[in-house]
Amino acid sequence: MSKLGDMANKAKAMAKGHPDQADKGVDRAEKLVDERTDNRYDSQTDKAAEAVRRSYEDGQH
Repeated sequence: MSKLGDMANKAKAMAKGHPDQADKGVDRAEKLVDERTDNRYDSQTDKAAEAVRRSYEDGQH
């Protein structure tokens, strides 16, 4: 596996172990993108953030 793939797997494992902290990071990233794009892509960032959360929450929502 590539180094990027290894890093992604480690990030997912960390997020599964610390979902509250991961949620904060996802929220910050989404907010940053929305601010820098004047909310032009708000619906896309919402969908992306939810997809990321689903990847580590295992259906908790």
